[in-house]
Amino acid sequence: MEPLIVETPPVGASQVLLHAERRVGADMERWRSAGGGAAVARAMQDPAAIREEVRLAELRGLGGSGFPAWRKWEAVAAEAPKPGKYLIVNGNEDEPGTFKDRLLLEETPFQVIEGAVVTALAVGANRVMFYINPDLTRSLAAMKAALKQWHSSEFPVQTSAALGMPLELVLLPGSGHYIGGEETASLEWVEGRFPFPRGKPPYPAQSGVHGCPTLINNVETLANVPHIAVQGAAWFRALGKAPGTGTKLYSLSGDVLYPGVFELPMGTPLRELIFTHGGGLLSGKPPKAVFTGGPSSTLLTAADLDVAMDFDSLRARGANLGTGAMIVISEGTGIVKRVAEYERFFAHSSCGQCNSCKVGTATMSRLLDRIDTGRGTAADLTTLENLCAMLPGSGRCHLINGAVQLLDSAFHHFHDEFKQALR
Repeated sequence: MEPLIVETPPVGASQVLLHAERRVGADMERWRSAGGGAAVARAMQDPAAIREEVRLAELRGLGGSGFPAWRKWEAVAAEAPKPGKYLIVNGNEDEPGTFKDRLLLEETPFQVIEGAVVTALAVGANRVMFYINPDLTRSLAAMKAALKQWHSSEFPVQTSAALGMPLELVLLPGSGHYIGGEETASLEWVEGRFPFPRGKPPYPAQSGVHGCPTLINNVETLANVPHIAVQGAAWFRALGKAPGTGTKLYSLSGDVLYPGVFELPMGTPLRELIFTHGGGLLSGKPPKAVFTGGPSSTLLTAADLDVAMDFDSLRARGANLGTGAMIVISEGTGIVKRVAEYERFFAHSSCGQCNSCKVGTATMSRLLDRIDTGRGTAADLTTLENLCAMLPGSGRCHLINGAVQLLDSAFHHFHDEFKQALR
């Protein structure tokens, strides 16, 4: 089978999951002819069995955290409706280098809808919110067309009867803020307020939208659910390369010949992604670094090309898989400039609720710009190093942690470049 890919042809992928609905788009009849709806039928018969299959499949959150999906599911399923339960399908994808969810929303909207409906039935949620970045206009259009067809079909009546209450599906454009993708920030936006992240506890599973139990899962996570429901947990696990399970959508960009989205076995080596599927680097240059999981994560170097790209293998290397975004940097590209660009993004994206984040990201960005333009001093570099030690964990969400993690990782691998920029 060929990999799920956008824009460019693959160069020899193998053992990958081809979504049955690929390139069907918002066409319900073609989706049905490809087997669509079978997972909904199973979920209506035995919702608890679906939760068990997801647990056995070892499906993890694919929006960045890698948290076991079944733990969130069981927590929400165990809660009593107050008066109902919510499922938020998080499609606020806004981090540089990450563009997998928009592909699923644009080309396989019914797969996402079916995954959300199966999940709602499995945990007893009666309100499903498709929370999508407003800048993803094609994704919104595809989902709007698909939901219109869904509401005109027999599925709403059948699923509502199985649930014992009306099952509502709503399309909700997000705020357009990067921070809006944080799970508690999405709760605020759904309730009609600015998406300031909330403190935890309580967690959304206990008190989410309007105080109701709320499950929040990423688009890619839920897109796997129909296949697990129909094919089973053993089938899903076998698709990955141990310790990874299933497949992963890797967003490949930067200095590669064939950038795009590749669906490959979870645990595919970084070298294979870059050189086999991405066609190698532009101008034949050797790789210098890879921003893993988008810029809010860590850096790998040429010495790490054989690392397996799954959550546990990367964590053992002191790195993170994150969203699966891999931004490749070739030799000759300055690390300081790239890090300064990304820290500028984080400073701009801070919501300002936490002073440590608002002031910390702005300060890091300002000092990095000074160093990058040859105006920095040794004191600036020392200040940045001190901020990396002081700021982690000081905000309500991950933004400040991600900004620090990026800089700290760059210091670890390329500290000499920062010192050279001072001269």
